Amino acid sequence: MKITGIDTFVVDAGWRPWTFVAVRTDADVTGYGECSDGRMPYSVAAAAQEFEKMLLGEDPRPVEARYWDLYRMSRQSPGGIAAKAIAGIELALWDIKAKALGVPVYELFGGPIRRRQRVYWSHCGTSRARNADIIGVPPLRTWDDISALGREVADRGFTALKTNIVYPGDPARVYFGGFGGGQGTTDGTIDNATIDHIRTLIGTFRDAVGPNIDIALDLNFNFRVEAATRICRALEDLRMMWVEIDMYEPDGLREIRDATSVTVCSGENLFGPRDYRRYFEARSMDVCMIDLPWNGFGPAKKVADMAETFEVNCAPHNYYSHLSTLHSVHLCAVIPNVRICEIDIDDVPWKDDLITEKMEFDHGDVLIPDRPGWGADLNEDVARAHVWDRGRPPGYMNQMGNARNA
Repeated sequence: MKITGIDTFVVDAGWRPWTFVAVRTDADVTGYGECSDGRMPYSVAAAAQEFEKMLLGEDPRPVEARYWDLYRMSRQSPGGIAAKAIAGIELALWDIKAKALGVPVYELFGGPIRRRQRVYWSHCGTSRARNADIIGVPPLRTWDDISALGREVADRGFTALKTNIVYPGDPARVYFGGFGGGQGTTDGTIDNATIDHIRTLIGTFRDAVGPNIDIALDLNFNFRVEAATRICRALEDLRMMWVEIDMYEPDGLREIRDATSVTVCSGENLFGPRDYRRYFEARSMDVCMIDLPWNGFGPAKKVADMAETFEVNCAPHNYYSHLSTLHSVHLCAVIPNVRICEIDIDDVPWKDDLITEKMEFDHGDVLIPDRPGWGADLNEDVARAHVWDRGRPPGYMNQMGNARNA
């Protein structure tokens, strides 16, 4: 079997792009991988095309060898766009190998520890605040709307949710100062009014879902150590599943963890075992988040195995399509230290059509398929019907809250 080419797809997923790689072979077997980047999707797609010359004519089945071919080509600029492109290709290669053998990907890594995986409803409120019209759901104008959403999560059988700093209103908005905004948004500070608002938001969800459904808050890159610490301390009585903090400083994250009883989750922005090792050695996180579309399956498995030696649980990061969901639950199937898996429920109405098999849910779990490869293919016709305009900014870039009026 030989690789004959690479195709890429950058899909318009409403308010952000999804990026996919298809690796073609002369055996009429195509493998698919997701490597979505919300800000520079065509750069990732172009990088994947640049790697094609390393792969043409090669056997796709020695996946580790092909991974190191790609890594060595880009090792002077590791991480970022190159790593994401490599991840998409690597994920597609595992799909090819598993299909060629007639087995699910998880069988290539020792077989399944579990057949189903608990998931949490991610960006709960966040997506509706910014894109209710695209999703086809009611807007979030009042605190009563937040309560109704919490009850919907419970009524639909989910046992956990995650939100961001959502402000109901007309229009509703979400604070994302860490990704852009006006004066003061680089400072990463917080005022008392914002802390009070966060407590009201999480408290409203808690009252709506009851004492046993898990709630997480994602702070992203919005705050520095002092502000994130204040937020965590303010939430200590609300039974948080975790507070998620992105930070390129493992000792700073450890300071936050030491200063609060709230569980700290981090890691979605890291690449490979070398990045993660510093955080494990610093005891920076209670829960390790791993992004499969940015790391690939083999590196993600190595990170999870390393986490296990530090007695840390892992939670796949999955702000993407259901192909990424399949990548993520296959990882969950083969590691013994899973905390929970992310999934977006509020999404573009054709999300399920983008893969060839329907995701199966049961009482807040995703059933892990036993079909060959990932268990579903990218529906290329649907991908081609929803093309992301080159140069278009993602929707949230136009909805950043200013730090002074958040």
